[in-house]
Amino acid sequence: MTTLRDNSRCYVCGKDNPVGLQAAFTYDPATKSLRGTFTARREHEGWQGIVHGGIIAALMDEAMVKLAAYQGLPAVSAEITIKFTAPAAPGDDLDVTARITKEAGRLIEAEAAVKRGTDRIGEARGKLLRTTP
Repeated sequence: MTTLRDNSRCYVCGKDNPVGLQAAFTYDPATKSLRGTFTARREHEGWQGIVHGGIIAALMDEAMVKLAAYQGLPAVSAEITIKFTAPAAPGDDLDVTARITKEAGRLIEAEAAVKRGTDRIGEARGKLLRTTP
């Protein structure tokens, strides 16, 4: 089993990573849910005026794994299915949410979404593998 350690250099949320996204996440223990915020910048473009899909995917991946960690279930991504529903643009304030839908042994299933206001940008379903028994 692998022990996961946070060194604040995560590409998505690490405050000590000057080239990372530095997305901010908060956990609500009452609802066992996670919410994150991120403002896309021009350096996150794929095509001109459109945030690269990999950035959106990374936000959803991080949200699912971080939520598991907040719940005392350290895990890594094993499989992610992503559906993009609208483009995001530099300057957009994006909201990321995640929830765990199932736990079975070492396998955790989760869902995440990215929205701009009420517009859904993308959604993901993930299978996470716990790193501790």
